[in-house]
Amino acid sequence: MSSLEFIKECQEKVFSGIRISSEDAKNLFNIPNEDLKDLARCADEITRDYNGNKVDVEQLNNIKKNACSEDCTFCGQSAFFDTGIETYQLPTPQEVVVKAKKAKEEGAESYCLVAAWREPSPKDFTNVCKIIAEINEKVGISVECSLGFLTKGQASKLKELKVKRYNHNLETAKSKFSEICTTHTYQDRLDTLEIAREAGLELCTGGIIGLGETREQRIELTLELARIYPEEVTINILVPVPGTPLELQANLPNSEITRMFSIIRFLLPESVIKISGGRETNLEDSGEELLQSGANGIITEGYLTMDGNKSQKDLEMIEKIGLEIK
Repeated sequence: MSSLEFIKECQEKVFSGIRISSEDAKNLFNIPNEDLKDLARCADEITRDYNGNKVDVEQLNNIKKNACSEDCTFCGQSAFFDTGIETYQLPTPQEVVVKAKKAKEEGAESYCLVAAWREPSPKDFTNVCKIIAEINEKVGISVECSLGFLTKGQASKLKELKVKRYNHNLETAKSKFSEICTTHTYQDRLDTLEIAREAGLELCTGGIIGLGETREQRIELTLELARIYPEEVTINILVPVPGTPLELQANLPNSEITRMFSIIRFLLPESVIKISGGRETNLEDSGEELLQSGANGIITEGYLTMDGNKSQKDLEMIEKIGLEIK
C-alpha cells in the first residue's frame, strides 16, 4: 500500500466515525517527507468536514507575571532562571475589562486569563473571580482560564462563573517530563485536568514542541491528548528564552511541526486545534499552512512573555486563505 493509500484509508475511518488506532497514528507520523502534502491536505479535509471554515481566534491576558515557583526549563517566568522579564501583580477588574472589550472588538471569540503561579492562593483566586464576573457583566466574551493547579472547589466556582474552558498543558511527553520540570509531576497535571472536567469545564490542553524531544515523544504526547479528548488542543512551538536552560535549543524543522498538527486532527476530528506561541517566529507564514493542515485556531496579539502579530494582520491572513473568523 502506498503512503497516499494509507493516509486515505485512515481518513475514511475518521469520516466513518472510527477512531484510528495508535499504530495507525505512529505510521502516519513516519510517512516520508515527500508525502507530507497529502497528509496535510487530508487533515484539512477532516477539519472542514467536522468544523467548517471558521477559525477560533483567542486573545490572552497574562494577569500576573512574576517569579513562578516552578522550574519549567522553557519558561521565562520561572524564579529559577534570570531572564530579566518585567513583573507585575494582579490588575484591577476595571483594567482587565478594558482589554477584554478591545479583544472582542478586534475579532477574538475567547479571552483567556493566565497567571504565573503554581496555584492560586485563596486571596488571589477571589480576586480572579471578581475579574471574571466583571468581564461577564460588561463585555460578553467567552472567558477561559489558565491558573495552574486547582482544588475541586475552585473548579466548581469557575464553572459557576460561566468560565467555558480551562487550560492546563501537559507540556511534553510523560517520558520527557522529568527533564523539563522537577517541581511537580506529569500526574499532577493530569489530576488537574480531571478536576476541571469533573466540575463541568471544557478542557484545553497541549504542550510545546521543539524542547529537544524525539519524534517518538511527540507521538507519545499526541496519543495522550487523544486519550484525554479535550475540546481544545493548544500547541506551542518553542521560542528559546535567554537565561533559560533551553536558550540554545535548535529550531524544530517545519516538516515536524506540520506532522504534529495534521496527525492531531486525524485523532481529534472535532476539537479546536490551536497554533499558539512561536508561530510568528518559527513559521515563515505565521500559520497559513498549518491552518490548511489540521489547525483551526490561533492566539493573536501576543503570549505570556512575548509579542505576537497584531490582530488585523492575523485576520487578513485568515481571509486571504479563504477561511472565516468565528
